[in-house]
Order: sequence, then structure tokens, then C-alpha cells
Amino acid sequence: MAECVGGSSHTMDKSITLPPDQIFRNLENAKRFAIDIGGSLTKLAYYSTVQHKVAKVRSFDHTAKEAPSDKLYEISMQEEVTARLHFIKFENAYIETCLDFIKDHLVNTETKVIKATGGGAHKFKELIEKKLGLKVDKEDEMTCLIKGCNFVLKNIPHEAFVYARHADSEFRFQTTNPDIFPYLLVNIGSGVSIVKVESEDKFERIGGSSIGGGTFWGLGALLTKTKRFDELLQLASKGQHTNVDMLVKDIYGGSYGCLGLTGDLIASSFGKSATADKDFCKEDMAKSLLHMISNDIGQLACLYAKLHGLSRVYFGGFFIRGHPVTMHTITYSINFFTKGEVQALFLRHEGYLGAIGAFLKGAEEDNPNQYSWGENYAGSSGLMSVSPEMNPLQRARSGTFDMLEMDRLERQLVNLPLLQDPSSYIPDTMDLTEDAPAREYWLYCFEEALDGVVKRAVASQPDPQEAAARAEKFCQKYRHKLQTLRHQPFAYGSLTVRSLLDTREHCLNEFNFPDPYSKIKQRENDSALKYFQKAVKALEQLSWEDRQFALVRGVLAGNVFDWGAKAVSDVLESDPEFGFEEAKRQLEVRPWLVDCFDRWLERLKGPPHKCALFFVDNSGVDIILGVMPFVRELLSRGTEVVLASNSGPALNDVTNGELQILTERIAAMDPVIRSGLKEDRLTLVQSGSSSPCLDLSRLDKVLAMVVRERQTDLVIIEGMGRAIHTNYHAMLSCESLKMAVLKNSWLADRLGGKLFSVVFKYEVPAGKC
Repeated sequence: MAECVGGSSHTMDKSITLPPDQIFRNLENAKRFAIDIGGSLTKLAYYSTVQHKVAKVRSFDHTAKEAPSDKLYEISMQEEVTARLHFIKFENAYIETCLDFIKDHLVNTETKVIKATGGGAHKFKELIEKKLGLKVDKEDEMTCLIKGCNFVLKNIPHEAFVYARHADSEFRFQTTNPDIFPYLLVNIGSGVSIVKVESEDKFERIGGSSIGGGTFWGLGALLTKTKRFDELLQLASKGQHTNVDMLVKDIYGGSYGCLGLTGDLIASSFGKSATADKDFCKEDMAKSLLHMISNDIGQLACLYAKLHGLSRVYFGGFFIRGHPVTMHTITYSINFFTKGEVQALFLRHEGYLGAIGAFLKGAEEDNPNQYSWGENYAGSSGLMSVSPEMNPLQRARSGTFDMLEMDRLERQLVNLPLLQDPSSYIPDTMDLTEDAPAREYWLYCFEEALDGVVKRAVASQPDPQEAAARAEKFCQKYRHKLQTLRHQPFAYGSLTVRSLLDTREHCLNEFNFPDPYSKIKQRENDSALKYFQKAVKALEQLSWEDRQFALVRGVLAGNVFDWGAKAVSDVLESDPEFGFEEAKRQLEVRPWLVDCFDRWLERLKGPPHKCALFFVDNSGVDIILGVMPFVRELLSRGTEVVLASNSGPALNDVTNGELQILTERIAAMDPVIRSGLKEDRLTLVQSGSSSPCLDLSRLDKVLAMVVRERQTDLVIIEGMGRAIHTNYHAMLSCESLKMAVLKNSWLADRLGGKLFSVVFKYEVPAGKC
């Protein structure tokens, strides 16, 4: 995982000048910290507060003189302080330089203790205390490891992966079960420790072995005269173990059918070396040794997993370290001994577990586990290439420093209670990690859109000249991320349209562009409000059946107004007069690409739903002329409505702050919306998301509570990001409506439609028809 081996003087400059702006970020606000020192790598953890700009909206008092013209609200940029965890990994060769750096930049006057773990914590104890003048408080290595593992499994989606060496995608990321316990952790350091983890604080070492990474390194050094661990693995990646190992077919001339043993199975590790009168090459011996130890560990792990009834087995420790040959041999061993019943799981941030755990031990008074945390893609280096073709020197140079940043989220995130099976829920419709043509298209698409994003980001700022310099830095950083993902699509887990959008939002926030579309949203909200009463009046003049169709068509036409779709933004920029009626004319005529409207109409002839949860999309025409009339009809039927909107800005999506103001204004005009608010039948709740897409496994805890309390029996998801790029295949335990207009011709073609094709998907879970 972009780790590197101990630096010898001919490969590394130990007096390297550390680039604090790129590596040790936000040092001026750093608080407590911890350190995990292994045999060759040091992992540093610290907590900092990060100051950044946020866009706030405030309603004008239209009864007073403060309201300029007819603007609904004002936008202001305010400073906000959030918490961030930093984890940095570097070679022990830099330990003195880094300790000097810590002394100068990290340690405030109140800090008296540094939490430390790892085998090197004892070795470097005196050096740390002398350099920093701090007491080293050593924490138990296994406790830290477990705490760190629990933390990443709970907070980082796609943390765990299966390694498939010869597949189109080497890394197959797993959906993390909401309940991460119990699991088996096989930690392969010098020896092997096998730990059963049952809860946050309950774990037990149930077994182990003295034959581990140290055995491979030690025997490998004796056999090959190679002293460096990575070089030994490099030799193994080039070797042929069959030149050294005795196979079943070497003994029986083929397979041993009655015992189910194939001819290519290893019968005796190093078996040929006892009888052959020849020298064996280093590569072959290293490969044989790796297979022997990996198979032994794999079988041991399988036996303990079966004995304790565990299906989730995670492997970690310095023996793994993201090396493809090691992961492949362990995976093969697990598959063989369990006949595919148990998968060997590896972790993206395996190298940080000890440092994370040590930090959490030191931060217990702040109870960091009460919060949800999210990976900051803008400041994390991601999982790097583990190609065996990369020689040790290249690995060392590319992995000299490796960073992970975790932001504390304002709200605790949980599953939507209405997911049919949270453990199998996959938010994203398309995995770009495995779909090469789709990956190439979307990477190109996001790169092409960069100039437009920069233009709108600059326009959203009060000082365009100063903003242009920041925008250029954003552009460089995001373009670099896209280039990295082109070569390493697995860097941040499964590559999806959602992760590309989220990475862009993180990079925009990094350079203080919290809401590039704020002025566009403000303008479109002000404009759409003028037509709300006229739209409602037109709907009321229709027959009941015609009105139901008009309401759905209105939501779909409103959803066309999406500045995140290039086909639409080009039209909106070239034709400012493009409006609601023009959007209706753009829609595909029935039958739609996915057309469940007739079933929906029949359902509406039955009893009203108790409560509808509506995940809304865009500002302006979408929310005001499309969604609100639809909500109004549901309220009139006697259905309670919960409107879930983004907690933070993303593209031109309406935020909870904006929606509160818009709803108040609409309530002043409309008695149905007004009574809905007054009687608490219309509720506005934050989703907990700041993305144009939607992950139903990471929603605001308050929203989940409201869904339960209101006994929600209908979920409505609107928009291409929330209902097509994500959740198209999501299975819910209640009725659901997914509505979207396809505003990307490539995606429309992939789904069998064309530009502005309509998806209207009404689903009823089995047994509830």
C-alpha cells in the first residue's frame, strides 16, 4: 500500500527537506498526536482544526427595508472550523528529521505525552524523549491494531478488498456490513497472531504461529543472500516455484483423483532440492519460500475461522504491505482450503491501523467514536500501484511519504432503515474500476468539464482576480487526481461517477470554493418562485387523472435543470430564456425508456401512503415548479412528507438551508404547504450528504430516526445522480419511486435510450403488492 522499506544511504537522502504544505498539513493547528514505529516504517498521527470557508444563506425580511429588490435571501462566506485527522507514513530513515520537524511544528506547550506503539516504540523511546522532551506512553500494539481496524471498517466505505491478480481489476472492493463484528484479524508480522474481534472492546488472541514474515525474511536472506524485504519479494515475483517444489504430478505422474488432488498442487515445498544435483536460482527459491509460508498461514487462518464460525477474515501486518505476490498466494491458499467459502480480505489502509489505534487511545476523552468520519480525497494519497514490475527502488521513491486524511463530519451517519438488506446494498450502478470503456469516458468527461467548473468557481467569489489564482491551483490538483485515477483507478476504492464528483467537491473545498453555483441557484430560485402560483393554478384546473400525469411530467421537466450535465449547462448558458415549458417539450414522449406510470396511477387510486420520504435534487425550477406541486398533492391526499436535502453544497443541488427559506416563502403563498408545515405533516431534514449522488448507507442519524417515527412507506428518489448513477438497483422494504431524465447521451445510449429519455421506476417489494 505505497509502503517502502528501510532507507539505505545509496537510495535515500536522509536530510531531505520535508514539504510541510504538501505532507504535514495544517501543522499550525495541530493538537495531540501519536506515533507507530515498525521495523522499517513510521506512521505519525495527529489531530488538527481546519479553517475553511462555507457558504451561508440568510433570508431577507421582506417586511423591512433591508430586502434589496426582490431577492429571496443573501449569500455570505463565513469561516468555519472543523476537525481533521492526519496520518502520515514514512521510512524510519527519516525519523530524526521528522522528530525535529515535530518539535518545531507540532508539539504545543500543553502536550506532555506522546502515545506510541509498534516494535520500534521501545527502540526509539530515548530518542523521542530526548528530541521532544515528552514522556513516551507506550500502548499495547494489538489493542491499537484492533482499534484502528474497527475505525477504518466503520468509517471508510470500500476499505476492504479481495485481491484477484489476473482479473481485469486486481482489487475487488467489498461492501462493508453495517455490523462489522465479529471478524478474524490475521496479523502477519515477524510471527503470526490470529485475533477474534467480537466488539469494539472485546477481542481475544485465539492462536498464532512462529512461522511468519520474519521467517520469510530470515530464511530468504540465508537462501538468497538478499537482506532487503522488498527485494526478496521482487525476486519471488520473478521466480518459478515448480523448479524447486515437488508437485503431486511429480510423484504420481498426474492428479491423485480419489483424494481430489490436482497434479499442479504442491506436495512438498522445496522437495526437488533434496534429490536434484544442481543449483537453484534465487528467484525460484524465494517463490517457493513465499508459497510455503503463505500456504501455512492460509491453512491456519481457515482452521480458526471454521472453528469459530467466522466468514470475514482480514489479513494485515508488514508481511502483506500491499505486495501482489503475497496477497495472491494467501488468496489462493484461503480459496483452496475453504473451497471458496471464506474470502481473504485485505485493507486499503492496513499500514495505518496501529497509528490510528494509538491516536484513538490518546483521544478517548474526546470520544472520537461518537462521530462519523470521511476520507478527504483532496489530502489522501490513496492506494498506490502494487505492480510487481515496479522495482524496490521505484516503490521506495514513489512511496516515501503516504498520507491519509479523515474529516470529522457534522452529523453521525447511519443506514436508511428501509434498505431491504443493508449488508448487500451497493450504492453505485456502475463500477468504473472494472468497466474500462466507461472509466475512460467518464475520466475524459470530468476533465473536459474542468474549465466550466473553474469559470463558475471564480464567478462565485467577491474578488475574481484573487479567486483566479486559487482556481488554477484547484484545477491542477483535480487534474492530477484524474491522471492518478486513470493509471490507478482503485486508489480510493471502487472508482465510480460518485467518487469522481466527491473528489472534485473535496478539491474545491480545499481551495475555499465552498459553493461555486451559489449565485446561479439564487438567481434561479428567485425566478422560479414568480411562477409557482401560476403552475399550481394550472394543475388545479385539470382532471384528477390528467393532474397526476402533469405532476410527474413537472418533476421530470424540473429535473432537466441540472448544471452538472453538460448537455443542459450548454443550453442554459446560451439561452437564458430556456424555461419550464421548453423543458417539458424536450422530454421523451411515452412510452418512456422505463415506464411504470400506469402502475403508479393505479396505486394512487388506492389508500394514501402514511409518509413519503423525498430525496430532492436541484434548486430553482426543479424544487419549486417540479417537486413542490408534487409534494402539495401528496399532502392533499393525507400523506405526510419528509423532504431530505443536502447538508452541504454540491453543483446546483438545493441545500437544507436554502430549502428552509424556499419552503417558508412558498408557504406564505400556498395554504396546503402552509398547513403542512404548521401541522408538522411536512418536515425538512438534512440528508447528511454533500454530494450530487446518494449513499443510503451513510445518512444523517436524525433522518433515519424521522423515517422510523413517521412509519415511512414510500421513498421517492429524484435525479440522475441519486436515482441513476446511484440507487438504480437499490432494493427497499417499502414502495419506491425513482424518477430521472437522462441528460448524458453516452449514459442514455448505455441504458438503451437517448438524450432526455425518461426513467420512471415504481417498485413494490415482493409480498407487498
